[in-house]
Amino acid sequence: MVSSEAAAPPRVVVVTGVSRFLGARVASRLAADPRVDRVIGLDPHEPPAALAGLLADVELIQADARAATGVVADLGAEAVVHLAVTSAPDPQHGGRAAMKEQNVIGTMQLLAAAQSAGRLRKLVVRSSTAAYGASFRDPAVFTEDTEPRAVPRGSFARDILDIEGYVRGFRRRRPEVAATVLRFAPFISETADTTLTRYFAQPMVPTVLGRDARLQFVHVDDALEILHRSVIEDHPGTFNVAGAGVLALSQAVRRAGRISVPLPEGTLSSLAAVARSVGVGKIGLDQVDLFVHGRVVDTTRLVKEFGFTPRTTAAAFDDFIKGHSNGSSLTADRLEAAERAILDGVRQLRAAASSGGAES
Repeated sequence: MVSSEAAAPPRVVVVTGVSRFLGARVASRLAADPRVDRVIGLDPHEPPAALAGLLADVELIQADARAATGVVADLGAEAVVHLAVTSAPDPQHGGRAAMKEQNVIGTMQLLAAAQSAGRLRKLVVRSSTAAYGASFRDPAVFTEDTEPRAVPRGSFARDILDIEGYVRGFRRRRPEVAATVLRFAPFISETADTTLTRYFAQPMVPTVLGRDARLQFVHVDDALEILHRSVIEDHPGTFNVAGAGVLALSQAVRRAGRISVPLPEGTLSSLAAVARSVGVGKIGLDQVDLFVHGRVVDTTRLVKEFGFTPRTTAAAFDDFIKGHSNGSSLTADRLEAAERAILDGVRQLRAAASSGGAES
């Protein structure tokens, strides 16, 4: 690994995906760093009003990745931070086709622009632990060198594999550029708004019958710190980014004061598909497989290289709970009573089904 003292921080940085929470926060932090002269935000969408204040010192260019060649080369970018990666299709904005266009084609176009940028010294790419997939053949803990045991079913995981493949090609063509790939566990915090935070914020949380997946999260603030250090310092390589320790899905649901509603895997997949089709949910096969098989990664390489330890998975989840301790959560007594009522209802349905089968 290249030492963080090996090179001066980049003076001109391009950040993609600044119309969303993570990109806006990263661009804002870099713009406030006196070691950085210019931060250019590249995004086809105008940032919403809630994020506009964060971007006051960021030069915004409203364009997609096809404009990256001119932006990266003409502005003399020394670092590119690629955060324009979406984890779920949006039926109201092109669905899966638009998602793949942004994730895969957009990354390919951006890296083509970066390849011809003579002043570029650093590339930082947001990836995900979804790169490992989720299957019954998984090891107990994934390291950065572990290959997926099976081709992922989910569209996001497949996109991540394509993205990392393009980065490997870029590394071969531009070996002098410090390329950092960060495989993030699912983001969580008091203020984060993601597919999984919305899932755990529901009063009743659908789970997979008979399975209790082991989960890891990373606090958004810790993710931002790692991203910032990746730009300011030199940390080439691929790194798992997650909080130490695990939470079983059942533990997470109970800690959040919600009710678990166990469903057969096929039923949960079908309900998720229906919700996505009418635009009221974004849980896909990536999340369903995660709830079935779980995923735990090793972060030894990250801690050693960056000299930074993210807060634990449990601590990150507790911060999320703090921001959602409203009327939709339940006391321990109410939670136990609700779970008993659900189980009693399940038993009654099974008894009725058995009785009907016997009579026929």
